[in-house]
Amino acid sequence: MRKARIAIIGAGLSGLYAAYVLQRKGVMDYVLLEAREAPGGRIVSVSPSSELTAGQPGTSGRFDLGPSWFWPGYQRQLDQVVQELGLRRYEQYEIGDMIMERSRDLPPTRTRGYVNSPSSMRLVGGMGALIDALYSHLDKTRVCTAQTVRKVQRIGHGIEVESADAEGQITTWNVDQLLLAMPPRLVQATIDFSPPLPSTLSRSWEATATWMAPHAKYFAIFDTPFWREQGLSGKGRSSVGPLVEIHDASIPQGSAGLFGFLGVPATLRKALPESDLRSLCRAQLIRMFGPQAGTPKTEFLKDWAAERFTSTSADLAITSQQGEAPSPIADFGPWRDCMIGVGSEWSPQFPGYVAGAIDAVSRGLLRLTFDQNEVVQP
Repeated sequence: MRKARIAIIGAGLSGLYAAYVLQRKGVMDYVLLEAREAPGGRIVSVSPSSELTAGQPGTSGRFDLGPSWFWPGYQRQLDQVVQELGLRRYEQYEIGDMIMERSRDLPPTRTRGYVNSPSSMRLVGGMGALIDALYSHLDKTRVCTAQTVRKVQRIGHGIEVESADAEGQITTWNVDQLLLAMPPRLVQATIDFSPPLPSTLSRSWEATATWMAPHAKYFAIFDTPFWREQGLSGKGRSSVGPLVEIHDASIPQGSAGLFGFLGVPATLRKALPESDLRSLCRAQLIRMFGPQAGTPKTEFLKDWAAERFTSTSADLAITSQQGEAPSPIADFGPWRDCMIGVGSEWSPQFPGYVAGAIDAVSRGLLRLTFDQNEVVQP
């Protein structure tokens, strides 16, 4: 059995940021357990040339298969972290007209576009740059990837955390406190709590939809943003599909791209070969943006509903909706004062968003208790 002061389950943005803040406070006795082979969670940034992802040696020319934007105009806490880490940002391109596709019986139409206010921003290097920067500050001996947590058990004043590697080899950790850096519904579906969580808490976590879990994104990558030469913003809306919402994904001084959210329900996508989905997406881009859109140099299709470390069966039947954040703690019983939810869905201000991860961690760490001699103020 191995020991640590704090176990953080999940090395997505929430888990990495929690570890980063703990280290800044002088708390080094933690372990960060991640089921995937690499950190990042729902943040995945890929390069069209080498297909590098978040958590690997980076490049500035990466596209976000997960979250793409944030809004520093009102997500100030996240923006402070971005600046603190020395990351660069740029505005989402929105200049020009947009294309509307209202019916299968009518051709797409061009209409006046709009610019969001406050502006949505993207990071140079994709959101993966945020993952890479946080990970670079951590003690790598404290980060254990390919470790799926299956069971947590309250033992006296401590907690035993069991994780399994790809071969099923079990590692048990004895810790004092637990930070759940996962979506609440995924926690409820995949981790066995002994003794069980309070029933009301368990039900509220199960009822909390995981943001974007039912969705899929398609990217078409080009050498140049040819649509801009036509006075188009790259925005599109369609009632025909398969893409229902399209945006310019181009990288300054890098590759050009269009991406869209698929409107095909997750249950139907499972029955369609990916090659068919890609073909349907290309055909739609041709209808809306012309023949040049039908010959991308690279394509990506990321179906988050197929990610077992993101989505559960309950997420497939509904569309993610922003609801009220559930309680991150147990108010009574054996799990009181030793377990805190810090995943993005636990943020009361930005549930599910990238900014929600920073908010949930900041609120959650305020609940932790430390030995005064253990903490070194930054």
